[in-house]
Amino acid sequence: VQLQASGGGLVQAGGSLRLSCAASGLTIHMYGMGWFRQAPGKEREFVAAISRSGGSTYYADSVKGRFTISRDSAKNTVYLQMNSLKPEDTAVYYCAAASSRYSITRYYTNYDYWGQGTLVTVSS
Repeated sequence: VQLQASGGGLVQAGGSLRLSCAASGLTIHMYGMGWFRQAPGKEREFVAAISRSGGSTYYADSVKGRFTISRDSAKNTVYLQMNSLKPEDTAVYYCAAASSRYSITRYYTNYDYWGQGTLVTVSS
């Protein structure tokens, strides 16, 4: 199983980025998928999740209304559209696939597979 995250970079506050997570070795519509982030010196935190069916989404309060998680089953890829970025969004962003026991979950301990991370830096 491989989850390849991409799309990070340097952006000014108020700008937008779209992260991609291309999966191989698993079919994303059979897994709940999530995005997490980890800022320097901080613990990994939940950002967004999409259910196995694609019909449900969860967001952290800090990103609600600004970020959107989606997926393209044909491309076996999950996306995180990030708008109105703030300096506090600066972090390494990771995509992950949840344990088959969970259709959707916000808890990182419930995720079995992780990507390598992509760095997002938001300048003020």
